[in-house]
Amino acid sequence: MRIHITYTGGTIGMVDSPHGLVPGADMRGWLYGLIDGTQIAADQVSFTQLDPLIDSSCATPENWQAIVDDLRSHRDEADAFIVLHGTDTMSYSSAAVSYALTDFGKSVVFTGSQYPLGMVETDATANVTGALNAVISGRAQGVSLFFGHHLIAGNRVSKVSSWAFEGFAAPSAGLLAQTGAPWHWEPYAADGRGWADPKPYTRHDVAVVDMAPGITAARLEAMFTPRPEAVLVRAYGVGNVPADEPGLTDVFARLLDEGIPVVVASQCQQARVLLGHYEAGDAIARAGAIGTGDMTLEAAYAKIVFLLSQGLRGRELAAWIPRPIAGEITAA
Repeated sequence: MRIHITYTGGTIGMVDSPHGLVPGADMRGWLYGLIDGTQIAADQVSFTQLDPLIDSSCATPENWQAIVDDLRSHRDEADAFIVLHGTDTMSYSSAAVSYALTDFGKSVVFTGSQYPLGMVETDATANVTGALNAVISGRAQGVSLFFGHHLIAGNRVSKVSSWAFEGFAAPSAGLLAQTGAPWHWEPYAADGRGWADPKPYTRHDVAVVDMAPGITAARLEAMFTPRPEAVLVRAYGVGNVPADEPGLTDVFARLLDEGIPVVVASQCQQARVLLGHYEAGDAIARAGAIGTGDMTLEAAYAKIVFLLSQGLRGRELAAWIPRPIAGEITAA
């Protein structure tokens, strides 16, 4: 099997510097040393190091597109792909790539590590060998993420710990596979409509706002001045906002009247947003806000940016939120 590896940066390849960890390890040499003597032949593995390498906390939609471009440029040369990525925004990137590659037809597995590869306690070896096992199995499909002994759909995953080796989870969707002798695979079928000939990712002004006890309409209005292209609200529970706060739901209503989509997610890791299930979520539902269902925040944000990059706005964009593109949401 021919495997292509795209290295984007992240903790996995970092080294010490006077100002903290920075990219600098010999990732190519380490990778080829890792596969030496295994069933994977070195001449069947190709490698790209993106320039510049970044800490994933610095990632932008342009970096998502750089990954997409590299994968597409090597599509005919490889049977499966691995993306080495920093953990902080890996779940955003894996979701974004899943929307852009619904026509790709080959598996892509993201992975990284909590410790750099040069440290004796590193989890880099376990995670990279896990990603390699996932692709050579022939059972990984679409875009997924391997970390801490688990394979998870790339648009169903969230980072849940900054230190645990089990750093990622998919509380609303479950696992694709778990390592073992042999691996244990779960049945999975991604329901998605796909997207033909997607336009490249570009940066867009999406306001992400958390509800918190005591937030006022004045503060909320200030957050949306000047107006963004879209709003993603992290509400309580199943999509509730402080409806009794004077003027607060009116702020959302004005945005919607101006053609700005308001998308409502949950602050809960495990949730299905059901706008209008409680009175506290009814007003914004009637105004035209749309819920994210059981999507993760990362998948919802990346989806909004993807749709904006395709030229969608207002109600046309909102109509696509509940429609699965790449299995990121359970269809109602």
